[in-house]
Amino acid sequence: MHLSRFILLATALTCTAAAQTPEGTRLPVPGKAIPIDVLVEAPAAAPGDLQIVCLFASTPDNKLEASLALLDTKLSGALTTVRSSNLFRGTLGETLLITPKPGAIAAKRLLLIGLGDRDTFTPDREELIGEIAYAESERLGIAAPTFAPTILDGGKTGIDTGTVGAAFLSGFLRARAITLALHKPLVVQRLTFLAGTAHAADTQRGMANK
Repeated sequence: MHLSRFILLATALTCTAAAQTPEGTRLPVPGKAIPIDVLVEAPAAAPGDLQIVCLFASTPDNKLEASLALLDTKLSGALTTVRSSNLFRGTLGETLLITPKPGAIAAKRLLLIGLGDRDTFTPDREELIGEIAYAESERLGIAAPTFAPTILDGGKTGIDTGTVGAAFLSGFLRARAITLALHKPLVVQRLTFLAGTAHAADTQRGMANK
């Protein structure tokens, strides 16, 4: 009986390990209007012309965790400064563009998008975030933006990352379709969506099924 339990436990641990996607892996999202990849990488380390991250409302109990804390450290506390001084309140749809010192992070510029209240957050807000991310990328002349939802690192648990990815992509591609309908030139040519090692596969599946 004890041996059987050991075998079951070992199998469960093996499956958990197999679910981890190695850092640096790119998972393509097929069948979309533009090339889209899910990249296993932290926002501070992802290269490109524009890195986009999201922050919940700037209240004392909303601490920056994991990749957001690392990003703040790399930026010499800039995220903490703008949040604590009410320069960025984190209200839903609010944006703030930061140009870091060269070499501080891998990306040339950083765009913050507010997620609003953390306690009432639901994945459908990501559709608006996707629209804003596309519109701001077009406005800034960015052909290949990189986006990190940073919801889990903002302290919100129990959220399905595939659902988040699908909602974001719906808004992102809707904004692209609006640009096409208005006969405006398309600047954005591809999208990189960041995810952690434990969530990359689910994120890719959610976005692929959208």
